Amino acid sequence: MKGLAYLCIAKIAQLDKIKVGIVNYRNTRPLLYGLQRAPIKDKIELIGDYPSHLVPMLISGEIDLGLIPVAAINQLPHYHINGNFCIGAEGEIASVALFSEVPMEEIETVLLDYQSMSSVALLKWLMKDFWGISPRMVQATDENYRQEIKGTTAGLVIGDRALEQRKLSSYIYDLGSEWKAITGLPFVFAAWVSLKPLPEDFIKEFDAANAMGLDHINEIVEADPYPLYDMVKYYKLHLSYHLDEKKRKAMEKFLSLIAES
Repeated sequence: MKGLAYLCIAKIAQLDKIKVGIVNYRNTRPLLYGLQRAPIKDKIELIGDYPSHLVPMLISGEIDLGLIPVAAINQLPHYHINGNFCIGAEGEIASVALFSEVPMEEIETVLLDYQSMSSVALLKWLMKDFWGISPRMVQATDENYRQEIKGTTAGLVIGDRALEQRKLSSYIYDLGSEWKAITGLPFVFAAWVSLKPLPEDFIKEFDAANAMGLDHINEIVEADPYPLYDMVKYYKLHLSYHLDEKKRKAMEKFLSLIAES
């Protein structure tokens, strides 16, 4: 009977865990570092998927909190931005770019990354309102699309695969840099979003866990060497994780712009 009671208690404890949707790209590793460790790891269940997949998971209740693409916020019936951390950039992001073998004005087709939402929305806005190009846009459906980035066919690539693509493509149009040059603002690609308010004590602990990895960048890099890019530079220069007031203003501006498009 004691064994049965223990199993019941364990099951209830599991049900009480907050389900957190995460993205397993290298750019999230500083945030995940603390989430995978005490004291918060026993209070949450981490569920990994692509950024674009986390949105329906949040809506359906499969997750309670997710690292949601900012562009998807307009699709939510209601939402809460949780904590003070995000996936952002003050300028060049390096891992979100349009890649091509020809200059921008010669691009005829753009393949859109199937894992992305914010980057797709940002790219469409840049092409329509600032670059003055109107190539045919094709939504990619699987990883094979990168093989088609050649000739006059360009491709939007995000995450770790973008760092790989930097070694292959002649022209790289970094979306973080382009946004900064136009608006003077940083950019937020993803934030911690829930549909309902979460307990303040949990958010405080969640924030502390997010912050933990930022003090262990060298350890994170050493644990998984990546020869294609300087990851210390990537984490400390290209990425900006603090969701400060300037980034909140940038989020509002971006959501307003894409709502009008």
